[in-house]
Amino acid sequence: MSRLSAAVPPWLAHALRAQRGPVPWSAVVRGALAAGPLLLVAVLSGRTSVGVVAALGAMLAGINDRPGSRRAAVRRLGVPALAGAGGLLVGSYAGAHVGAVTLTLLLTVLGLLAGAVSAVGPVASGAGTQLLVAAAIGAGMPLPEPGWQRAVFFVGGAGWLLVLRLALPTPGATAGDYRFDGERDAVGGVYDAVAALLEAVGGPEAPGRRVALTAALDHAQDALGGPRLRPYASSAAERRLHAQYAAALPLAEAATALAWAGEAVPERAVEGPRRLAVAVRTSTHTGPLPAPSRSAPALRALDDALLHAADTFDRGGDDTALHTRRRTATSLARTVLGSAGREYGLRVALCFGAGVAVAQALHHARWYGSHSHWYWLPATAVFLVKPDLGPLASRVICRAAGTVLGAVLFAGFAALLPRPAGLVALVALCGALIPVATRHFAAQTAVVTVLVLCLVMVGGEPGASWSRIGETLLACAIVLLVGHLPALGQRGGGVRARLTHAAEAAHVYLAHVLDDGTTDDRAGRWTLRREAYRALAEARASIDLAAAELPALARHAEGTDEVAATLERLVDTTTACAVQLDDTGRLTPQHTERITALLDELAEGRERAGLVVKEGQALPVPLAG
Repeated sequence: MSRLSAAVPPWLAHALRAQRGPVPWSAVVRGALAAGPLLLVAVLSGRTSVGVVAALGAMLAGINDRPGSRRAAVRRLGVPALAGAGGLLVGSYAGAHVGAVTLTLLLTVLGLLAGAVSAVGPVASGAGTQLLVAAAIGAGMPLPEPGWQRAVFFVGGAGWLLVLRLALPTPGATAGDYRFDGERDAVGGVYDAVAALLEAVGGPEAPGRRVALTAALDHAQDALGGPRLRPYASSAAERRLHAQYAAALPLAEAATALAWAGEAVPERAVEGPRRLAVAVRTSTHTGPLPAPSRSAPALRALDDALLHAADTFDRGGDDTALHTRRRTATSLARTVLGSAGREYGLRVALCFGAGVAVAQALHHARWYGSHSHWYWLPATAVFLVKPDLGPLASRVICRAAGTVLGAVLFAGFAALLPRPAGLVALVALCGALIPVATRHFAAQTAVVTVLVLCLVMVGGEPGASWSRIGETLLACAIVLLVGHLPALGQRGGGVRARLTHAAEAAHVYLAHVLDDGTTDDRAGRWTLRREAYRALAEARASIDLAAAELPALARHAEGTDEVAATLERLVDTTTACAVQLDDTGRLTPQHTERITALLDELAEGRERAGLVVKEGQALPVPLAG
């Protein structure tokens, strides 16, 4: 794939790239037990339309079913499901009581709101997507139930998958309380990532391993930080996992400082974090941990962190904080109303609204014949406009290819399988395949296309395989056109907003470390370091996505990758400074000269990339000694 990526344009290479990893068997089992059985019960009870709505809710929840903890899954699956129920309610009543023009305007405004809110984060993005998709389905799918019943059954279908997520044990998870297997795996992954970084210190793989450590810490924070009835961990097992996560933070700090110094670490220093990772996953004691030599500040910090972790694992710890700060309503509103929210909201509104308008025109012109299923076009536009699923050109190629493949497969299955039993079984099979198919957008589209066409046919409508292809191609054309329209807010607004946030987080972290009055506040420092690295990871992901767009769009993010690289080096250097100050209380000339050079490089890079520095946000220049 690396040779292929070098030989083809980035936007095409991205469309051919698929995620790798082990098969998520737990999610496969949940998918098989979700939509298919719900539809079967409804068919047997004579309420087929109810089963169709419930299966749709389970299907959309299955798309959001990702690895992680059960507690985090409540928010990741539940919030989008509630938003989808609201969209289904609005769409059902609007489709039944207003005309085509009013309906188009209403759904366009809904698209503006959902798009702006999606800028908040992944859960908000999933909620915005389900809101719009369900609104289109509610307005366009003919169902006998009133809108409020549709919303209830939609939530019921998603809720059934969530119940399976919370109740079913993970295959192979035999250590400790199975309810916390996701948390154990996430925290164990942090210690593995620390060991991998230590092993790569001084080599070319060290920067990539540091990025992987950031991803592991982000995942562990998310896994441990799901919604709870109480503001603290309520069980002994959960408190122990929180303490083990907190014990990994000084290890990660020391490992980052060693990677910054670039001096190879002895193998015995790598073995300690590996044993800690095994102890987390098996809920056992660590035993004696090999200690590194204490010949340098970062090695002394690593040794101290290993001793602290061993004590925490053996006797438990009282530090159960996740070292993260809850986002305020003001910061959320600033994100929604900022450049990223405005730009994305406007594009979603135009794509969704144009999709509704074209679909309504075709519907009233009887292009669909006597059957009303115009919702496919605007729903497809919603998925296509989502940057979460890849660059614009990649999304369009994968969606078109996946829809064609799915329609062809369904036409073959529909001709061979008995009805409705065969279609219900096919729904169950597609539900099981969704967790695997999410690794590539084309595969996911193909599976979802087959599943939805099955539901449509079971619900009483004739097969619509070939019309789905035409509607998908129309949606692709709409999104490509809107995606390249000029003057829709600041181009690259999402990239610049995330990069500016990362620069501000780096500023706060550096100022905290260099302020003599706050260097003893390690908990506060770890919180700021986590915020800085998480913001950098989000900015880097956004930049990489923009770089894989078509040249007409990619040029708007030129220069941002250099700024991100400088920020990463600055935050790494700040971490090395923190470890140095803990050990000696003063910085070496190497540290101060490095930070000064990086600040100058950052200022030049931000100016070239067109990033605005707010008044009062200038980064501090350290004083030697």
